[in-house]
Amino acid sequence: MSGKQLGFIGVGTMGHHMAGRLLEAGYSLVIHDTNEIAMQRLEQRGAKRAASPADVASQCETILVSLPTPDVVKTVAFGKNGVIEGSKVKVFVDLSTTGSSAAKEVAAALAQKGITAVDAPVSGGPTGAEKGTLAMMIAAPRAIADELRPVIEVLGKFFHIGEEPGLGQTMKVINNLMSATAQLITAEAMVMGVKAGLDPTTMLSVINAGSGRNTASEDKFPRCVVPRRFDFGFPTALLYKDVKLCLDEAEALGVPMVVGNAVRQLMSIGKAAMGPGADITEFVKPIEQWAGVEVGKKA
Repeated sequence: MSGKQLGFIGVGTMGHHMAGRLLEAGYSLVIHDTNEIAMQRLEQRGAKRAASPADVASQCETILVSLPTPDVVKTVAFGKNGVIEGSKVKVFVDLSTTGSSAAKEVAAALAQKGITAVDAPVSGGPTGAEKGTLAMMIAAPRAIADELRPVIEVLGKFFHIGEEPGLGQTMKVINNLMSATAQLITAEAMVMGVKAGLDPTTMLSVINAGSGRNTASEDKFPRCVVPRRFDFGFPTALLYKDVKLCLDEAEALGVPMVVGNAVRQLMSIGKAAMGPGADITEFVKPIEQWAGVEVGKKA
């Protein structure tokens, strides 16, 4: 697909990094977003703006979307002025996290117009999107997945999860539940250690040299929490949404999630205390307040 024109809808927190990488790799992009500033940033780098999702879909055979919620994905896919109304589109690649039921619904709706939906959620956060190191979970017919592979590998590591829409979403929400669990248990452990008199930087060095290491201890805490920056770049509301999607699917499958439900409860407390727009690294703050200590570099 080298040299072909691609559509990209949703160029915000994750999307602008992914779209930027595609531009750098030599793809021409037709973009759309409700955020004017987000569109302008990419226009300055050579992207062409479109007036609506339908407009993108009338100019491009392959469209990638990176959107915040299942409802927004559905609206963009088959709502008024949606992709489904475009005259040229053949493949709809959804990089969002929507859950398996929404992915299946979108695929069924688009199939009525001969459009193939590719379930392709990503993991790795804004940093992974910027560096092109995302885990790309592709659920699509093998031939289409292979055709898309050059595009996908600009963004990260290609994993073919399966043929059916929804399988990529299931993999993604499982991953994000585990990531959220690591974030919260590390917060509790770090607060406990500081309360007991341990130095947080020393704690992280020991944990990361031992069996307790995880994505939060290796990256989020040393980079964002201990320096009190809280700038990982992913909002609490989106991670909470992902955890809820995972637990809802687990319930539908009849799989108990005792630890997962505890994670969701603690996340709901944090979201209520700090607001949905707070950075996910700020989940440590309510625990700090309860304990009366702060996880940060000692003076």
